[in-house]
Amino acid sequence: MEVRVVAASFRVGLRVGDVEAAARFYRGFGFDEVGSVPNPDGQPVMTILRRGEVQLIVDALVGMPFPDSERERQTQTGPRGLGVAIGLGVDDLAVSYEYCRSAGCTITSEPMDEAWGDRVFECIDPFGYQWEFSQPIKDWQPAAGLQAAQASWFGTR
Repeated sequence: MEVRVVAASFRVGLRVGDVEAAARFYRGFGFDEVGSVPNPDGQPVMTILRRGEVQLIVDALVGMPFPDSERERQTQTGPRGLGVAIGLGVDDLAVSYEYCRSAGCTITSEPMDEAWGDRVFECIDPFGYQWEFSQPIKDWQPAAGLQAAQASWFGTR
């Protein structure tokens, strides 16, 4: 069985303490704002951003009409996105690295060439989410790289 995507995009929702600041930060990754929903005081509680076929929905950590459940209480107390890494391919890894560093991200992995053919770095953004930025390495042979990754990780050939 195959699931087919119909004229839609991949959508990721992130819960943050400051929707406006987060939307501004994520626009720095090339996302464009599609729209926003304000609360009665005029502060955004949800902003929808788009980059190509990817939608990034930034929701307020509190003030949204989500049901009061154990899961919701855990979401509000954090940590944000534990165990999930958001990957984003970029045209210029050095520029992305500098943007993240200057924006106060915690760099968790410095830029490095990976066996599968990408140059990659990872960081935790100011809102607690882990991002992995990658740029393809020119003239890299992905099949050989994947074999090298397996050998490196598991000592196989």
